[in-house]
Amino acid sequence: MSFELPELDRKATKAAVEDAFEKYRIYKFIFFEEREASITAGYTERFHGPTNVTSDQTASIAIYNTDEPERRRKYCERLERAVRRLHPKERLLIEERYMKEDFEGDYIKDYQVYSFKFNPPISKETYTKIRWKAFYKLSLILNIAVLK
Repeated sequence: MSFELPELDRKATKAAVEDAFEKYRIYKFIFFEEREASITAGYTERFHGPTNVTSDQTASIAIYNTDEPERRRKYCERLERAVRRLHPKERLLIEERYMKEDFEGDYIKDYQVYSFKFNPPISKETYTKIRWKAFYKLSLILNIAVLK
């Protein structure tokens, strides 16, 4: 019995993984704004439609306010768990480039990571190989791989 690793579309897989990290940064570092119920009456003309449907604005807002932070926390934990399973060099690259906890995290460039974060510094080609290996593994772990 043989097992073959799938061949991935590099460009689309890279975009999917980078989108996942963008979502991670938004969920992790931007404050969750709770929704509030509207207390002013809204007058809208309602034509004949389904009369058996009722809505409870306060309940739906309360459900959102409790479920959304939990969903965000679980997403961040899942991504962090996946990154912890990587090789130490891959983990360093991903954490420094995509998971930085300061305001500079969005503005760190690849050359800053391979020039200053690795000891000794590595070349751009080596950085690209390590990043692709990390993206490949993460896309399979997170089930966001784009097959060719």
